[in-house]
Amino acid sequence: MSSPSEDSASRVRFSTDSLVSGRRTMVFCKSCFICAIGVASLALLIASIALVLTQVFQDIVNNRVKQEIVLKNGTEAFETWEKPPPPVYMQFYFFHVVNPAEILAGEKPVVKQKGPYTYREFRIKENVDFLDNNTKVSASSKKSYVFVPEMSVSEGDDDFIRTVNVPAVTLMEKFKSNSVLANFISSYMKSINDGLFVTKTVKEFLWGYKDPLLSVVHKFLPTVEEYFGFFYKANATDDGTYMFLTGENDFRDFARIIEWQNKSSLTWWSSDSCNKINGTDGSSFHPLINKSETIYIFSSDLCRSVYAIFEKEVSVNKIPAYRFIIPKEVFANASINPANAGFCVPDGNCLGSGLLNVSKCKQDAPIIMSSPHFYQADEKFVNDIVGMNPNKEDHETSMDINPLTGILVRGAKQLQLNIFVEKIPSFSQTGNVRTLIFPLMYINESVVIDATSAEKVRSVVNQANVVMNIPFMIMALGIIFGVIFIALVCKARTSEVCSTGCFF
Repeated sequence: MSSPSEDSASRVRFSTDSLVSGRRTMVFCKSCFICAIGVASLALLIASIALVLTQVFQDIVNNRVKQEIVLKNGTEAFETWEKPPPPVYMQFYFFHVVNPAEILAGEKPVVKQKGPYTYREFRIKENVDFLDNNTKVSASSKKSYVFVPEMSVSEGDDDFIRTVNVPAVTLMEKFKSNSVLANFISSYMKSINDGLFVTKTVKEFLWGYKDPLLSVVHKFLPTVEEYFGFFYKANATDDGTYMFLTGENDFRDFARIIEWQNKSSLTWWSSDSCNKINGTDGSSFHPLINKSETIYIFSSDLCRSVYAIFEKEVSVNKIPAYRFIIPKEVFANASINPANAGFCVPDGNCLGSGLLNVSKCKQDAPIIMSSPHFYQADEKFVNDIVGMNPNKEDHETSMDINPLTGILVRGAKQLQLNIFVEKIPSFSQTGNVRTLIFPLMYINESVVIDATSAEKVRSVVNQANVVMNIPFMIMALGIIFGVIFIALVCKARTSEVCSTGCFF
C-alpha cells in the first residue's frame, strides 16, 4: 500500500507528463500550420512567376481584343468605323499676300497668316459591302463640312484673302511653250485685268468660284471646269470607293486599304514602292500596337502612302496612348532617302527636302505639298518667304493611339498647299517674280476622342489591366504569406526558448 507522499508524487508525474504531451501536440500543430503557410507562399510565388513568364493572362486579353476589334456587323469596332463619334474639325489658315507689287518687281514675298476658319467635318461610310467571307469590305467615305463661327476668326469665311491666282498660273505653266496659245491667254488676261494675284473670300477659295479665264478655256475644252476651289465638289461627296481588309484573318490587317478606286496601286509615281497603297485611312488602326512598329497611312490628299513612327507615351482624357509622328525622312530629298526617288516627277526632277510635287494627281496644276510653314523642309524655302515661322508644336502631324485597342484618341493631320511660281517671258503678268515655292494655305485636320467614347475605352483598358495584373496579385499574396511565415517562425522560436527556460 502506497503512502500518501508516493500518491502525490505519482499525480505530479502524471500531470507533468500530460502537460508535456499537450505542449508537444500544440507545437506539432503549430509547426504544421507554419509549414502550410510557407508551402502556400512558395507555391503562390512559383505560380505567379510562371504566369508572368508564360503571359497566360496577357494572351487571354490579347485574344479577346483580337476577337472584338474586327470589321463585322454587330461589333462596336464596325459601328465606330462606319460612323465615327468623335468630332473632326478642319481648320484652314490662309497666307494673305501683303506686297503684290513688290513681288512682281522681284522682291521677296511678305505674307500674313489669317485664320483659323473652322469647319466641322462629318464622316460616314456609305455603300458598305462585305466580300470574300467577310474578310474584305468595300465602302466610300462621304465627308460634309459645316462652318463653325465660334471656333473661327471674327470675320468668318466671308473674309477676303489675296493670294496667287492658281487657275492663271496653271494655264501659264501648261502653255508657256506654245507661243500662239500663250499670247492668246496673255492678251485675254490683260483684257479682263487678270494677273498673278487674285482676291476672293475664304468661302470662294475653299468651295469654288467661277473663274473668267477657265470659262473661256471651257468653251474649247469642255472637260476643263469653269469653277475653281481648293475643295470644289468636295463637300457632301466622297473621294472614291475603298476596299478594306476586316481583320478577320489577321488582326494586323484591321481596316487596311488594299484598293482605291478599283486599283490596287497608284500610277502617278515612277517606282512600284512609291505607287503602293499601304496602310489605313488614318482614322482606325489595328489593336495591340507596340512601340517598335511602323504605322502606315494612305492619304488621297497627298496622293501617296506615308508612315509614322513612335515618339513618346502620352495620356489623353486619362487614356494611355502612344504618339506616332511622320518623320522628316518621309519627305526627304532622294539624296537623303533614296526610297523617295520615285516621287520625283518628272522622273529625276527632285525637289528639296520637305516638299512633294503632286501636280500629276491635281490635274497638272503646279501644286506642291509640304508641312505648314515648311516645317522640316530645307531652310531655303522658309527664308524665301517673309512670314514663315515653322515649329514642332504647331505644325507637326501626330497621332495618339491607344496601344491596346488601336483607337485614335487624338490626332492632327497638317498639310500645306503651295504653288510653283516663276517668271515666264511669254506672260507679262509674271513680271520679275522670283522662282518660288509660294505658300497658299494650310490645313489642320484634328480630332479628340469624345467623352462617351473615352469612358468606353477607359473601361476596356481598366478591365484589361485587372486581368493582366492577376499574376502580380498572386505574387503579392505569396509575399504576404511569406511575411506571415517568417513572422510565425520567429515567434515559434522565441516561444520555444522561453518555454524551455521556464520549464527548467
